[in-house]
Amino acid sequence: MSTLTKRSRRSEAPAERWSNAEEKTEGTDEEQDTDSKSLRLTLMEEILLLGLKDKEGYTSFWNDSISSGLRGCILVELALRGRVQLEPQSSRKRKLLDRKVLVKSSAPTGDVLLDEALKHIKNTEPPEDVASWIELLTGETWNPLKLHFQMRNVRERLAKSLVEKGVLSTEKQNFLLFDMTTHPLTDSSEKERLVQRLQDSLLERWTNDWRRMSRRMLALILLAHAADVLENTLSSLSEERYDMVCLRSRSLLEANPDLESAKVTTPAEEVIWAVLA
Repeated sequence: MSTLTKRSRRSEAPAERWSNAEEKTEGTDEEQDTDSKSLRLTLMEEILLLGLKDKEGYTSFWNDSISSGLRGCILVELALRGRVQLEPQSSRKRKLLDRKVLVKSSAPTGDVLLDEALKHIKNTEPPEDVASWIELLTGETWNPLKLHFQMRNVRERLAKSLVEKGVLSTEKQNFLLFDMTTHPLTDSSEKERLVQRLQDSLLERWTNDWRRMSRRMLALILLAHAADVLENTLSSLSEERYDMVCLRSRSLLEANPDLESAKVTTPAEEVIWAVLA
């Protein structure tokens, strides 16, 4: 996974309290992160959209981080929707990755991918931690008894959802030895708004304190980094603004997740930092 660098060196290539806090901030987060013209996209769809090449309609063959990044998106989206959380902290102050993922609500989300993952988490005993779930949902396990947890064709299923929303189209491209289904961009305005929101959060709307940033935008920045698509969103910036964004984003990306999780006010924020960890 690449990290943001100077452009000259850049490669091309307590449950009730928390529940009340989430209810109070949910509307605020959505108002801050969307505008009246934007579609309601999931974090998975946003990350895929950032990673897709506009005209070619597929992600970079060299990006080996987007699969696990998308599974991290699924866990965070479930947390933001109040479906999962980490098990409560104990007096021993365990690290984020030592705490298991628990189902907070098994109510369907209406999203096929999210409900599939939620069903896996609900039916698994004993529960697994965040790192294990990312590996299991990606299929990166040597245990044949756990291969059924793998979520298959996630990118293609997300792309079809974006086709249904009018953002992408579907085409067939020939790559010498095989044909591949691709999904070129048809509605550039949606991706432009997404990129602009992300850039603004690190420039004009930068708060210098992630706790003053909406949870969904915090998640988008960290997950874009985890999926190795963050740098794609910054290519249009001038040298000066790019360097400023690098400096500001590094303060988030290089933060200690366990230390930052001590500052959280909602269970969803714990999951966000656990995924980064």
